[in-house]
Amino acid sequence: MIEWHGVPKPSSHPIRVAGGLTLRSKRGEIAQTWWSRRFIAVLESFGMASRLERGRAYARTGQVISLSLSSSMVVALIAGAQPNPYRARIGVKKFNDEEWRRIERALAGQAIFAAKLLAGEMPEEIEEVFTELGLTLFPETMRELSMDCTCPDWQVPCKHLAATCYLLAESFDTDPFEILAWRGRDREDLLENLRELRGSLQVRERRADVVVPLEDCLDHYWERPVVAAVPVPDLVVSEHPDVLLDQLDPLPLVVRKRKVVDLLRPAYRAMVRGTD
Repeated sequence: MIEWHGVPKPSSHPIRVAGGLTLRSKRGEIAQTWWSRRFIAVLESFGMASRLERGRAYARTGQVISLSLSSSMVVALIAGAQPNPYRARIGVKKFNDEEWRRIERALAGQAIFAAKLLAGEMPEEIEEVFTELGLTLFPETMRELSMDCTCPDWQVPCKHLAATCYLLAESFDTDPFEILAWRGRDREDLLENLRELRGSLQVRERRADVVVPLEDCLDHYWERPVVAAVPVPDLVVSEHPDVLLDQLDPLPLVVRKRKVVDLLRPAYRAMVRGTD
């Protein structure tokens, strides 16, 4: 404690935290993937660039105690100069059920989107899907975001909110599904809905096949049919081995109230780490 004209004055230095969350990036650019860089660029476009810089040190030295993401809301606890941590919240407008039904139908119509998401990658073209529906994946204006912190700093974002933004961007790097979950649809529900829609589309396509009379195709009946190539992205199995589980039909098995697929994920990841 510092004495200031005989009155105790709190230290301005933050209280160090043991085991706090830290950024993997220790210097330079934080976001690695296009979708994470896009998120940071969106925040900077709102005039936050200089304010965000204040949170880099907090994010890199482990001042963030916890970070949780749910539908439309991110909440973090950050250690400051006071004994009690500050609570920072970042909210975004989530899409309603009808909007998500439109999004899922559009995504199901393009097999490449589901394949890339299963591989742990966010296809850049996905923003066009949202635009065509009159929606945006990332906020376009500050009005779509809400930010608040329990610290006494009146400016937004304060350094605690800025640190939260950087850790959030890095979590998007690791799992692009978190962006979609933030907008109101979690990974399991999205993938299950896409599988069902893809199955329905395939049934309709088969029913729509026109049977051509034999006499109308005798001149090319014995020719090899031309099959269009379907682009399939390389699955990043080495980095995300558990994506293989997402390509299976849902397993109707539950152990101690948990889906078998969720129980298998750690084993798949451990097997790959063991071969490194």
